[in-house]
Amino acid sequence: MSDETPAKNSLSATDSLRGVPDGDAALEWLHSRNIEDIECIVPDLAGVARGKMMPVEKFFSGPVMTMPASIFAQTISGDYPDDDERFQHNPTDGDLYFRADYSTLTSVPWESDPTAQLIHDAYTRQGAPVETAPRNVLKRILKLYEDKGWEPVVAPEIEFYLVKPNTDPDYPLEPPTGRSGRPEVGRQSYSISALNEFDDLIDDIYDLSEHQGLEIDTLIHEEGAAQMEINLRHGNPLALADQVFLFKRTIREAALRHDMYATFMSKPMSHQPGSAMHIHQSVIDKETGRNIFAGENGEETPAFLSFIAGHQTYLPKVTCIMAPFVNSYRRFSKTSTSPVNVYWGYDNRTVGLRVPYSSPEARRLENRIPGSDANPYLSIAASLACGYLGIVNELTPDAPRSDDCTELAKSLPRGLPEAVAKFENSDEMVEIFGETFVATYRAIKYEEFETFMSVISAWEREYLLLNV
Repeated sequence: MSDETPAKNSLSATDSLRGVPDGDAALEWLHSRNIEDIECIVPDLAGVARGKMMPVEKFFSGPVMTMPASIFAQTISGDYPDDDERFQHNPTDGDLYFRADYSTLTSVPWESDPTAQLIHDAYTRQGAPVETAPRNVLKRILKLYEDKGWEPVVAPEIEFYLVKPNTDPDYPLEPPTGRSGRPEVGRQSYSISALNEFDDLIDDIYDLSEHQGLEIDTLIHEEGAAQMEINLRHGNPLALADQVFLFKRTIREAALRHDMYATFMSKPMSHQPGSAMHIHQSVIDKETGRNIFAGENGEETPAFLSFIAGHQTYLPKVTCIMAPFVNSYRRFSKTSTSPVNVYWGYDNRTVGLRVPYSSPEARRLENRIPGSDANPYLSIAASLACGYLGIVNELTPDAPRSDDCTELAKSLPRGLPEAVAKFENSDEMVEIFGETFVATYRAIKYEEFETFMSVISAWEREYLLLNV
């Protein structure tokens, strides 16, 4: 990695205030680094960073930060859904209140002037958590585990593509040119030489991540042309969702420095593999500190098998969260390498639910269904919700698969409207996510689908223009 500081400021490495939820400590930390501005941010339902830029002194001397409630009712195209029998938008678009989580305070190392970023949580004027805020949704699911004396542990893996800058959406994306002067044309899974094509960019990703206290476990080249995967270390689900949220910003910024785009679209190029966000999950008994998936002699426990069965039963009902956009379902094609099923198996990458070989203490389930375009807070929450329902309902999985299941479809919806219908019509999901969240998410996704349907594609012009 490069020894040069990746940003034009005086920030030192690992400029984060992890684990110090105190405003006085935060102010001292900011002053010691001559930071004058803070990006006050909150993830919306699509995982987009919304917020305000504030001078440090104004942030600490002024009233609580406010933003309109509509930030949690906005589609990816910037539109708002119409009211219906379930979703009623606030006609006055009144303000929500936002409280800083000081444990997330970290630098913004790509800014030219010393700048910090701070993730906030959303509350009503009465102090109640906003049900549609993704961080609060994840906290709601984690509370279910806490009430049982359990603590989930997750480790996300995020895939993304590097592409040439593309300013005209009518033109297909292309791989970028690496240091050899030539773009990739074939699939280069785990290739070190293909990874080395982008050494300078990778150095920047590591440096920018280090400045924010973001912990990369490994970085590899995936199957697709200029497709990468970053694996994060395991830990607390909320902290890991925060890291994925910040990693996406970081990787995009690093790519722009090198005249490239980094995209987390689920299926950005038609003849290349899709991009996933695999979620490894285990559950710890808080009293004993033991993994509840392993028994006294290392054997699989009923809880582990029920956790798997919960995913098999309920993943089809939360697919609209794992695959949140119309593009997401292109990744589920039977001709792709992505799993299109909810079968499970040991070290089998052709099933949607993989059990990696590990020691009993590290026994876990890898959910391979989510796309990299999914909101990390919501996808982790949905996956943990599936497992939780499996355990508390003592569900039983089918037999593990040891064969190639690539072309075996089972239960997963193949389009966004179908997936949303399964979500909103599931009594279990409405109860666990809350009526307000389900109604809002449903309204947003249907509005996005209608926006998509108003666009005429190149396929239609190619095959229908002169033939029908």
